[in-house]
Amino acid sequence: MSLSSSFMTVKEISAGLDAGSISSATLVEHYLQRIADRDSRLHAFVDTYAHEARQAARSADLARDAGCALGPLHGIPIAIKDLVEIQGRITMGGCAANRERRSAVTATIVQRLRQQGMIILGKTHTVEFATGGWGTNTRLGTPLNPWDLDVPRTPGGSSSGSGVAVAAGLAPWAIGTDTGGSVRLPASWCNLTGLKVSTGRISTHGVMPLSTTLDTPGPMTRTVGDARLLYHALREPEAVDAHGAWPAQRAGQARPRTGLAGLRLARLPENERAVATPEVLAAYDASLEVLRAAGADIVDIALPYGFAEVAELNSLIMNAEGYSFYAQLLDDASQPLDEDVRPRLLKGREVRAADYLNALRRRQAMQRELYAIFGQVDALLTPTTATAPLPLTEVDQAATPAYYTRFANFFNLAALALPGGATPSGLPISLQIIGCPYGEEEILDIGEVYQARTQWHLRTPAEG
Repeated sequence: MSLSSSFMTVKEISAGLDAGSISSATLVEHYLQRIADRDSRLHAFVDTYAHEARQAARSADLARDAGCALGPLHGIPIAIKDLVEIQGRITMGGCAANRERRSAVTATIVQRLRQQGMIILGKTHTVEFATGGWGTNTRLGTPLNPWDLDVPRTPGGSSSGSGVAVAAGLAPWAIGTDTGGSVRLPASWCNLTGLKVSTGRISTHGVMPLSTTLDTPGPMTRTVGDARLLYHALREPEAVDAHGAWPAQRAGQARPRTGLAGLRLARLPENERAVATPEVLAAYDASLEVLRAAGADIVDIALPYGFAEVAELNSLIMNAEGYSFYAQLLDDASQPLDEDVRPRLLKGREVRAADYLNALRRRQAMQRELYAIFGQVDALLTPTTATAPLPLTEVDQAATPAYYTRFANFFNLAALALPGGATPSGLPISLQIIGCPYGEEEILDIGEVYQARTQWHLRTPAEG
C-alpha cells in the first residue's frame, strides 16, 4: 500500500485508511522519510519521535484490522509546536536556554490527540517564547519557507515550523498557537488554512504560555475541511467566555453550505487598506467577488477602533504577561536568548501594574462596543498579511506583520486564514475571515464555500 501524494488532505488519508488502500505504518514511514530527506534544509522540526511513531502506527493498523479503530483519525500523523508539553520530553519554547528542559506534564491537546489514535511525528520550531510574527529564530534557526528555495523568506510566526512542515508535505497537518496571529501568519505565508479559535474552545493546559489572556491553540492544515476535523478533535465540550461579554454557545455540528445567500460580510474599511501592497489588495478584492458570487452581501461597516490602535493594546497585554512568565531568563544577560525577542518582552518590565489592569478593563469596554456593531454582520473580511512573504534580509524586527491579525485576539473573535491568491512569481497571498466570538463553525462554513469555488489551496510548492 502506498501514499499517492505527500499533499493529500487528511480527509483523503482517513478514507484511504478506512478502505485499506493506505496503512498507518506506510503513512508514518512516508512522512518520516520526507523529514529525513528534506528537513536538514527546511528546518521545520526541532525533534522527531521516529521510534514511537512507528510503534504507534503498527498498533493502529492492528486495531483497524481487528475492527477496533478509535475513530476516523486513528493512525494519522501530526506535528506539534514546540510549546506543547509532553511529559518527559524536551520542550524548549524556541529558547536555547531551555535545551535540557523536560516537561513535567502532558498537554490536554496531546491527550486528546492520543485518545483518538493520532500519532505525533515530532515537535516543530517556533519563534522564542512565541514572541514574533516573522518566524525567525536567531539561536535555534529559522525554518525555510518552501515557496522560495532560492531566497530565504519569512515563514511566518510564531508557529513557523508547523507552517513549513505542512506546506512542504512533511506532515499532513499540525498544531500551532495564536496570541497575535501566530497560526494565521504562517498559514498566510505558507499557503495554508489556519484557524484561530476563541479562548476556551481548545485547552491551553500544558502549553507554554505567552499571554494567558490571549493565547489560543489552533489547527494548521491544507483545507478548511481538515481544519474543521482537527478543531472538532480538540475542542472543549463547552467554552467559557471569561468576561461574559458574549454568550459562549455550545459547539455545534458542521452545517454544509453550497452558497452564502443571506449572509452579510463586511469589507475592510477604506482607511485600513493603505498598509497592504497592491498585489495583496488585488487578490483580496478578487476574493470578495468570489464570496459575492456565492450569494453573500458584501457591506461596509464602521469599526469603532482602528487596527493599529488595537494591535498596540494587544501588544501591551502580551508583553506584560509574557515578561511575567520569563523574567528570570530575560533579566539575566548571560542567558542565550534571541537578540530580537529579548527587547520585545523586556518592554513588559516597564508596564506599570495600573497600566496593565487598565488595559484589561479597557479591553472589556471595547469588546462590548465592538460586539454591538459586529452583531450586524456575519463576518469581517481582511487580508491576513499586508504583504506576500518577504526576503529575510528585508525584515524589520522592530515592526510586526500582525497588523490585521491582532484585532481578532484582542476582541476574542474567531478567525480563519486561507489561501486567497498569489503574486506574479507564485508567492502565497491570504484571505482572513473574522467571525464573532465562538463563531468558529460559521467562519468555517464560509471558508468551505470559498474553497469550493477557488483552487488556491490546491497549490503546492516546488519540491526542489
